[in-house]
Amino acid sequence: MMYVNRTISENILSISNTFKVLLINGARQIGKTTLLKHLSEHNRKYVTLDNPTDLLLAKTDPKGFFDIYSPPVVIDEIQYAPELFPYIKMIADNTQETGLIWLTGSQQYNMMQGVSESLAGRVAIIDLFGFSIYETEQMASEQKPFSPVNKPMNILKSKNVSDTFKIIWQGSFPAVINLDATTRRTFYDSYIRTYIERDVRQIINIGNEVAFITFMKVIAARTAQQLNIEDIARNVGIATGTVRNWLSVLKTSGLVYMLQPYFKNTTKRLTKTPKLYFVDSGLAAHLAGWTTPEALETGISAGAFFETFVVAEILKSYYHNGETPQLYFYRDDKGKEIDLLIYQNGKYYPIEIKKHSTPSLSDISAFNILAKTEELGEGCEICLTNEVQPLLPSVNAISIWNI
Repeated sequence: MMYVNRTISENILSISNTFKVLLINGARQIGKTTLLKHLSEHNRKYVTLDNPTDLLLAKTDPKGFFDIYSPPVVIDEIQYAPELFPYIKMIADNTQETGLIWLTGSQQYNMMQGVSESLAGRVAIIDLFGFSIYETEQMASEQKPFSPVNKPMNILKSKNVSDTFKIIWQGSFPAVINLDATTRRTFYDSYIRTYIERDVRQIINIGNEVAFITFMKVIAARTAQQLNIEDIARNVGIATGTVRNWLSVLKTSGLVYMLQPYFKNTTKRLTKTPKLYFVDSGLAAHLAGWTTPEALETGISAGAFFETFVVAEILKSYYHNGETPQLYFYRDDKGKEIDLLIYQNGKYYPIEIKKHSTPSLSDISAFNILAKTEELGEGCEICLTNEVQPLLPSVNAISIWNI
């Protein structure tokens, strides 16, 4: 497969010129290793702790490990050998050079604790997701953090509803982009097994593997919905405490994102429960049993998966530019809802996400509620329209291919 340029590339090189240690965080198989190998070219060594020999050396003789793999070096899967962190600290403290050590890892609790304790002030942490639509369209350098304000239009080529749902269904893992349906299914089945065996068991003892897979399927079917711990527990047949623990595992592993509710102490009737999104819509579709993009497009979950895809793309637009967004949603006890609020510079920018091509004022009726209590910025509705459609002087309807 031809190398796909990533939006974060220039940011990585810039940060590496400032920090001595760089950590690329993210779920398994979203391209961390490929990205760092490509950026380092022939200038640094590479070692993966998936290799049992190198892992044993790292855990039992960290000094000897760095005698062999001296900086500059890429160390892959650092979470398997936290014993290296004190030695990375010593290396960083004994030189003024930057860009010494590039690390990749899955965001596991023990690993992040080791980073916080040993490498505070020495390491830059960058979060990476699967391919964005800008990256798969070979327009990585054009991707900017999404905002309804002054958003450049017509960078990406628009696609019809059918082609859009093919992309939503296929997923954004680099390995699945060009796979046929059968091979895609095999990839996701293998991914889930590997995830449980290599990642989940590093964090907790799940005990019942079948129950955990059932849990993942139940969660996937509820993407873009508010969490209901009791309902999930009842469907899976596990305790509510187990649901919370397992949700924490999915979040820590980078597979799900919790969108927090907008809440002010002066407004007592707003929901306090987060919404859950799978970061990769293809993995969620596989777990939820949607076997074709056509079935997903016409199914009862089409709107939820469309919303899931849009939220994930907005997340990528920020994180792949080295920024951490402040995102929320609004919902009150009367059922009024705003799908997404982007908080920037003292303003909330409202976004409604709809899987249709005929936007209307009724879609954005909740925007006015927030204007009464907060400084409201420009808003937009992201949908399947073919062109920009003004809804209000400060609100436009735009295509998913303009985000």
